[in-house]
Amino acid sequence: MAKFSTVQEYVDSLPEHQREIAENLVRLVETVLPGTGAVWHGHPVWSLGPAPGKQPVCLVKAYPGHVTFGFWRGQEINDSSGRLSPGGRQMASVKLRGLDDLDAELFTTWLKQARTLEEA
Repeated sequence: MAKFSTVQEYVDSLPEHQREIAENLVRLVETVLPGTGAVWHGHPVWSLGPAPGKQPVCLVKAYPGHVTFGFWRGQEINDSSGRLSPGGRQMASVKLRGLDDLDAELFTTWLKQARTLEEA
């Protein structure tokens, strides 16, 4: 597995179709959690704490067939769309296979809820 120092290095390393998805996700995340992204366990994570992994809020991770956008406390997010899939512990995520899967308004709503959960 390649080692990345920055979120941008990670995004730049992705194949073009995934890079477009990740670039758009990063822009959205940065509107709600500006300057808090770092590479943790090999992929971008945004946290409220002083270091990666301290109060993590969300992540972006590329897999061969999709890009995952996930939340540590995603199962606590009010998701009337039904798009968030529950994962381990309290996590939930959505798989993006193309730019059409990215709903900026919905994802921003999730991000704001996730930030509020971590701030409480």
